[in-house]
Amino acid sequence: MIIRKLSETAGVEWGNGLSHRFLTLKDGMGYTVTHTIVRAGTDSALEYRNHLEACYCIAGSGKVIDSAGDEHVIEAGTLYALDKHDPHHLIASPDQDMVLVCMFTPALIGDESHNLDDEYSYYD
Repeated sequence: MIIRKLSETAGVEWGNGLSHRFLTLKDGMGYTVTHTIVRAGTDSALEYRNHLEACYCIAGSGKVIDSAGDEHVIEAGTLYALDKHDPHHLIASPDQDMVLVCMFTPALIGDESHNLDDEYSYYD
């Protein structure tokens, strides 16, 4: 059994926020669970070419813009899933951080971060 508390996990700076990785590849579960903070007012162009991701918002708000340009409001109690390696923009509201619980499959190594200077940032 694996038991971890947020206070026991090191945060990884991912570019526009902080990600605490509760489960990683070394845990052998086949997926990663994170507690991710998206800093207020940030716009992150993201794409996961090698991972599928689902995110559940537990605090704050913002929006995700899909590759077709459609905007979807994200607020506490909303889940979005990137089931086709979808390029997207994740935008936190200007007045508060957005907090997400995210799941990646396959599992992340654990120290990945984004290069937000690229058109879309991704983990290799």
